[in-house]
Amino acid sequence: MTGFSAFDFDTPVERRGTDSEKWGRYAGRDVLPLWVADMDFVSPPAVMEALRSRVDHGVFGYGHPTDDLVAAVRDDLDRRYGWKVDPDWLVWLPGLVSGLSVCCRSVGEAGDGVGVLTPVYPPFLKVPALMQRALETVPLAGDNAAGWRLDAGKLARGLSDRARLLLLCHPHNPVGRAWAEDELQAVAEVCLERRLVICSDEIHCGLVLDRHRRHQPLATLGPEVAARTITLMAPSKTWNIAGLGCAFAVIPAADLRRRFRRAAAGIVPHPNVLGMAAAAAAYRHGEPWRIALLDYLRGNRDYLAGCVAGWSGVTMARVEATYLAWLDVRGLELERPHAFFVDHGVGLSDGRDFGAPGFLRLNFGCPRALLAEACERMEAAVRAAAS
Repeated sequence: MTGFSAFDFDTPVERRGTDSEKWGRYAGRDVLPLWVADMDFVSPPAVMEALRSRVDHGVFGYGHPTDDLVAAVRDDLDRRYGWKVDPDWLVWLPGLVSGLSVCCRSVGEAGDGVGVLTPVYPPFLKVPALMQRALETVPLAGDNAAGWRLDAGKLARGLSDRARLLLLCHPHNPVGRAWAEDELQAVAEVCLERRLVICSDEIHCGLVLDRHRRHQPLATLGPEVAARTITLMAPSKTWNIAGLGCAFAVIPAADLRRRFRRAAAGIVPHPNVLGMAAAAAAYRHGEPWRIALLDYLRGNRDYLAGCVAGWSGVTMARVEATYLAWLDVRGLELERPHAFFVDHGVGLSDGRDFGAPGFLRLNFGCPRALLAEACERMEAAVRAAAS
């Protein structure tokens, strides 16, 4: 176990042969899976204790968010961000992707535009069409070497007059940026001028790795911004409980909230009762584990960055938040980079799914020894590509 933490992030947990989507993809093959965004760590002791207590109760009927869960979420948002959220603003969901779908369905009409900044988490690119909306992609400014940026002017020029909604990833998956206040303010002003609703996916807000930075919810920029913002949050990424199915939207504007609820009615199920128990425990008692996790993830990030720096033809974006690294492997001149690295024993996420062919996303939320083994395999793959 690492010396700086009372929690054990080094001991591997066997996930092969379980219900793990991540480890099941390459079952029977010698491939290390560093793709889908869940971590290979046991969840916090407080969460485990809450789940055991709820299971011991023995009855799993229909549930609703308890007063304790609502208070735990509100207290966390106030303590961490100074954001005072009214209980009525909370709309509970089984997950973030369903929230994206409901946002698209609740804003505008069929055929209206939904703005998305690329590269981005794949559901951002898929959901608009499923909800009969027109996808409008605008590339982020920058690159791995110079750094990625929100460019409000580029956004304004890239959206059509039919755009009614902007899907914003904040912090950003996959480029790892924790957007600065001035970037957020400039984008918010574009949306206010064009009367766009903003759906801000803040599911990674608890995973800001830079010690001098603090996540700023978009809706806290001011009342005008809050009135046009739907914020999506969940404990799933921060405390590694994604499979338990509990998330929420924060929607201050009553009219927008009514439209959101109406769009979800009869389609979106309630959160899982075990997920709600876990969420309350995570928000109420999970902070020591989160702080220790951030230290461990910083070490993993820095280890990975040191390895990538020695690989000719590969660059890595600086990761300010999340446990996801964005790798540009175009310099290797591979026809199918994702398949190439799988053939060398490492399963990553294919950049094509994020709107960026030639890139790969690596999940470093795993024990250091596993990351080190993956890096050895990737280094061998890079050498093979150059030969």
